[in-house]
Amino acid sequence: MNDTPGWASPGSAPSDGQEPDRTGPAQPTDPHGTDPADPPSKWSKEQPPPGRWTAPAPQAPPQAPPPPPQPGQGWGAPPSAGPGGPGYGAPGYGAPGYGVPGPGPGAGYGGPGYGGPGGYAGPGGWGGNWGGPPPAAKPGVIPLRPLGVGEILDGAVSTMRTYWRTVLGISLTVAVVTEVIVVLLRGLVLDDRAGSDVLDDPSATAGELGRAFGDLMLSSGAVALVSMIGTVFATALLTSVTSRAVLGKPVTTAEAWRDARPRLPKLFGLVFLLMLTGAAILAVGVLPGVLVAVAGSAAGGAALGLIGGFGASLVAIWVLVRFSLASPALMLEKQGVRKSLKRSVKLVHGSWWRIFGIQLLATVIANVVASIIVIPFALVAAALSGDGIGAFVNGTGGLGWTFLVVSGVGAVIGSMLTLPINAGVTVLLYIDQRIRREALDLDLARAAGVQGYGAGTTGAMPGS
Repeated sequence: MNDTPGWASPGSAPSDGQEPDRTGPAQPTDPHGTDPADPPSKWSKEQPPPGRWTAPAPQAPPQAPPPPPQPGQGWGAPPSAGPGGPGYGAPGYGAPGYGVPGPGPGAGYGGPGYGGPGGYAGPGGWGGNWGGPPPAAKPGVIPLRPLGVGEILDGAVSTMRTYWRTVLGISLTVAVVTEVIVVLLRGLVLDDRAGSDVLDDPSATAGELGRAFGDLMLSSGAVALVSMIGTVFATALLTSVTSRAVLGKPVTTAEAWRDARPRLPKLFGLVFLLMLTGAAILAVGVLPGVLVAVAGSAAGGAALGLIGGFGASLVAIWVLVRFSLASPALMLEKQGVRKSLKRSVKLVHGSWWRIFGIQLLATVIANVVASIIVIPFALVAAALSGDGIGAFVNGTGGLGWTFLVVSGVGAVIGSMLTLPINAGVTVLLYIDQRIRREALDLDLARAAGVQGYGAGTTGAMPGS
């Protein structure tokens, strides 16, 4: 048995049930006069002084859980305190605690708890930052991350709306110069109506049909060449504007021209090569039908030429879409024609259908908007000309100067809208593909001066 005062266990006895030895030394005299013959007490003689141990106080009744927070109150609003000290969060879910008595008065389960700084709902906790990844930086017209279809179209329109002086100035200048040349060619040099009349005449000879077809091809080729030159100029300048708009940096027409001018010869070579490639594919597809028709079977040659032309058109579309990002690669990466074509093939690989669909959608939207403007001008031009609207609808009206000038005004306004949209969508598709494949957004963020973009977060996110 332990002889330490106050630590003897009550009710302890020797093992094996034997009586204690009474032959030991004499017991001390009881100070209260107890008979020494009485059996000795099993409690230690040295007990703590009276009054040190008190009866435990009655426990407080359990508290009800707090009511849900009211709107605007938050999880840290202080409900009324119960008899046991602050309840579930007076002043919050964990400041000072749950209301269970702890080491000090009013202290609870420990310190800041759920609602304090660093808790579940405080700054830096799950309730404060856990809502998905942070939004991408957007210094310009697009966010610096992989883009959706709507964001690409919106970026092209936003560029035109934000930098409208530069964009519309470039488009208007190119469209006016191009249309003036086209009107002069069609009014002074080319005779579209004569060729059309011969082709519509069932009694025309083969020689007449050949000459008419050649004149019509020459007229269409000359107009297409002039339009192509104007498109190249507009594309070169608008590529520079759109690339600056992505960074949120404005650019003047003079600055865009200074950036684009050294690349114009190579851009002309690239566009001419693409046009030649498409024409060569179509010629190869139609050639068997032409040979059959020359051999004497006109109906078989026409059918074979139609089938071959349709198949060649599909092949040409596939090839041209693969090369569709070569123009921005040439302008922005300062590449040559050959390397730009390779870059386009690399960027389009695996995303052909997506790029084709977006470009087709942008072309349809741009042409619909342009048609809304061009068709009324064409009707007004036909009404003001001598033949009237009926002749224009039937295709029998002449192309007088009044018709050419009025319809040319409508064409200029339409080109002001189609050129920025088509050029902007192509540039943004190129940037989007490089963001997806090469993390170009990091370089763009640094170029735009975005601080800390791409750096890791300072702490591990929940569940990471």
